[in-house]
Amino acid sequence: MICKDEVCIDGTSLTIDEVVLVAEKKWGVRLADSAVPRIKASWDAVLSILNDDNTIAYGIKTGFGDLASVIIPQTENEKLQLNLIRSHAAGVGRPFPEKIVRAMLLLRANSLSRGYSGVRLEVVQTLIDMLNKGAVPVVPEKGSVGASGDLAPLAHIALVMVGEGEAYYAGERMSGGKAMELAGITPIKLKAKDGLALINGTQAMTALATFAIRDARDIIRAAEITAAMSFEALNGNDSPFDPRVSEVRPHNGQIRVAEDMRNILNGRSESSERKLQDAYTLRCIPQVLGAALDAVEYTAGVVETEINSVTDNPLIFQEGGKAVSISGGNFHGEPIALAMDILAIAIHEVSSMAERRIARLIDHNLSGLPPFLTEDSGLNSGYMIAQYVAAALVSENKILCHPASVDSIPTSANQEDHVSMGMNAAAKVGRVIDNVFKVLGIEYLLSAQALEFIGERRVGEMVEKAYEILREEIPPLKGDRPPYPDIEKSEKILRERAIKICTKS
Repeated sequence: MICKDEVCIDGTSLTIDEVVLVAEKKWGVRLADSAVPRIKASWDAVLSILNDDNTIAYGIKTGFGDLASVIIPQTENEKLQLNLIRSHAAGVGRPFPEKIVRAMLLLRANSLSRGYSGVRLEVVQTLIDMLNKGAVPVVPEKGSVGASGDLAPLAHIALVMVGEGEAYYAGERMSGGKAMELAGITPIKLKAKDGLALINGTQAMTALATFAIRDARDIIRAAEITAAMSFEALNGNDSPFDPRVSEVRPHNGQIRVAEDMRNILNGRSESSERKLQDAYTLRCIPQVLGAALDAVEYTAGVVETEINSVTDNPLIFQEGGKAVSISGGNFHGEPIALAMDILAIAIHEVSSMAERRIARLIDHNLSGLPPFLTEDSGLNSGYMIAQYVAAALVSENKILCHPASVDSIPTSANQEDHVSMGMNAAAKVGRVIDNVFKVLGIEYLLSAQALEFIGERRVGEMVEKAYEILREEIPPLKGDRPPYPDIEKSEKILRERAIKICTKS
């Protein structure tokens, strides 16, 4: 929940939008008062388990993974937790962007604040302090198989919490200990279950998934705008957007996209030259974009549930005044893995349809417009190669849409014999999203150029507005020039300005 100018976390009410505000906009974070007694009670429960000679609890009195049968003396517990963090910080590859690591810190703190993880209040507060004071761990992108949590990525965060590893502070990369010192944060000493609770969760893949949902929602709005512009340039028949069509097939996404298309096209002139039935990429916009929208909102529900879930192991409960440690599998990333695979496929379909509209715009046999949207074609090639680029991006997305969740490689001496590959699923959906935005940027650029050739025919008011926004920075194509600067600029304008003209969210 948002409390004044900061986000309060209590483990149950954090939203996708709030994660973005903290991670990207660097809003402050505060632990809700209601979470404090729960965290303290959970730690007290761990202490009672430690002091009960008749209780064996995984990760508290034992080793980890396939070493769960090894009993660890209580005098070695602090060393056990520190060794866990050191040994698991094995990630490789480029560091995650700062906003993704900030999201990880927030999500881990939020999960621990539920009070079922058996950590000390000091641990949760340190995560919050790192967010508020700008000590951001260096976390390599690769190394998680998405079961037993995102062990390697989260271990790199915990390593900084104990004053080791590497971190960024004020834009500079340095040792974790120095970053914590400059930020005025005292490194923690891990006790009992602290280390295990810090790394046994799905917060790395969920951080990526959170931003994927934000971007996917933007893609739907962007695609409505670019589709409407192509629709106008090709003089489409808008009868498929009639509300009666969707009323008899009442999928929420289809209903909403049809309504959006009616709003965007509002004010267009009548025309006797429209076909009775258009090609599917014009006629089926509500059905395809609507299905993608429904998939986005389904996956958003999965992600928001995961944001407010307890995903470590074992879980600490108190029943009848007695502390109970229960080993389970909430760390398994299958919900996020499946959701991100679905999201990748759904968002890819948006670009697949857009590329076919691009191809139609440049083909004078289909569009009735000048070949490749240029005057004096032959001497000029116009936007011929822009369609090649869109085709290449869509083809790459087809490869990236192969589901990661169908793969599994056993780990930990076959103790962890089925893994989710949720990190791979969440990482590649980001690449799909980037490609889709680029394809839509190309459609935006080319559809605006196509509108130069439609004469006096009046287009929808929002289409006209989107056209004007683009033309403020990109002039019409009069003769050949390198398209790449215009393509890059078109995508940027679409992301930052054009989608805002469609007020539905």
